[in-house]
Amino acid sequence: MTIKPNMTTDGVLTADTHLIQSFADLNLLKQDGARTVIVGAEGSMVRDSEGNDLIDGIGGLWCVNVGHGRKEIIDAITQQLTQLDFYSTFYNFTHPTAAALAEKIASLAPGQLNKVYFANSGSVANDSAIRILHHYNNRLGRPNKKKILSRIGAYHGSTHLSIAMTTPAYSDGWDHAEGLVHHLKSPHFWREGDGMTEAEFCDSLVQDLKDNVESIGAENIAAFIAEPVQGAGGVVMAPDGYHRRMAAVCEDYDIKYIADEVVTAFGRLGHFFASQDIFGYTPDIITTAKGLTSGYQPLSATIVSDEIHEVISRPGGMFLHGMTYSGHPAAAAAGLANIALMEKEQIPERVRTTGKLFENTLKGLSDLHIVGEVRGSHFMMGIEFVKDKATKQGFAPEDAIGLKLARAAQKRGLIARPLGNILILSPTLILTEQQIGKIGNILRDSIEEVTRSL
Repeated sequence: MTIKPNMTTDGVLTADTHLIQSFADLNLLKQDGARTVIVGAEGSMVRDSEGNDLIDGIGGLWCVNVGHGRKEIIDAITQQLTQLDFYSTFYNFTHPTAAALAEKIASLAPGQLNKVYFANSGSVANDSAIRILHHYNNRLGRPNKKKILSRIGAYHGSTHLSIAMTTPAYSDGWDHAEGLVHHLKSPHFWREGDGMTEAEFCDSLVQDLKDNVESIGAENIAAFIAEPVQGAGGVVMAPDGYHRRMAAVCEDYDIKYIADEVVTAFGRLGHFFASQDIFGYTPDIITTAKGLTSGYQPLSATIVSDEIHEVISRPGGMFLHGMTYSGHPAAAAAGLANIALMEKEQIPERVRTTGKLFENTLKGLSDLHIVGEVRGSHFMMGIEFVKDKATKQGFAPEDAIGLKLARAAQKRGLIARPLGNILILSPTLILTEQQIGKIGNILRDSIEEVTRSL
């Protein structure tokens, strides 16, 4: 990893004043030292413009599953661009690479999820799922069956529609599609389950779903959307059996179940898809992105059941939805090469061991004074910090505890993602046991350092 002469830190930061970063305090970014310039990457590591090698503890952004710099994917993209740089999948057009990737995804997806719509982000994948279901209900003569059930703590994207499905905290000061989405209770047992056993808490969540369906009317509800593990809402795992039971209720009321696997699919939890293999339910739609290409190209997929596709493909209607870059040849080539690499190296199978080691290593930090809960699964983990373990009292926003911990970790060679009082870890899936141990040590030292300063 070498830095080009024109890629000095000062040069990049000067140019960067024209760039608007995502989910950032733009005022804070005006201050000296607020931004980190990443100039190179290889394997599980990245390098900043000052020459520091850092463990990529957030995997780019939940997405660089197979690691950085994989020649197999880079070569596949290059070869595709020399053969067919671009053609659309509008109207009657297709091309071999998009067709092959759709076929491969259908072979990996559970149940009868055999039809694939490509876009370029998880947000658009979720938008597409809703637009498809609204059209589906229109074609069935059910124009009122449009409302969407989501959950407090969910994250489904940041377009005008997908942010409406996301937990309300992410819309503070921003507008979103009004009147369409209703949020059910958070499935976070540690925070919300006081006085109940986990089984009782699960019962209450299922009852909350039933109560809301009865109140809104099943005839008005198109779908329930849920991440198998909530990601940007704090890495929250629902109680055991939750997804199976919620799916059963949805089926009873003729409400479609959308599994947002933008983060959980393609190996992060040890399987290509988590919904059926880990949580025991088969949704009507799966949305995915991120690990689909390991971030090497922007690509998402909305995977729908044969039953839904049969309705929307009946005579007498048009599929009036489309993105110019849907199924882009280079992105599809990246997806095919990424999946082939995962299968060849048995990365999902390896994650079942190394991911569990990572999970247990982080859970070993629970003895520290300010660590309230370590939660998540395999290579999708969150650590929540508290002032008082007994009362679970969190730190005030002005304490910026997550940011302080992220900075302390980065100083020691690890990139972690701060989210209020939470630190999120979603590294590449190719970490060695030695690297996992190093991450555990860096986090422990960082937490102890910040604790002493409080």
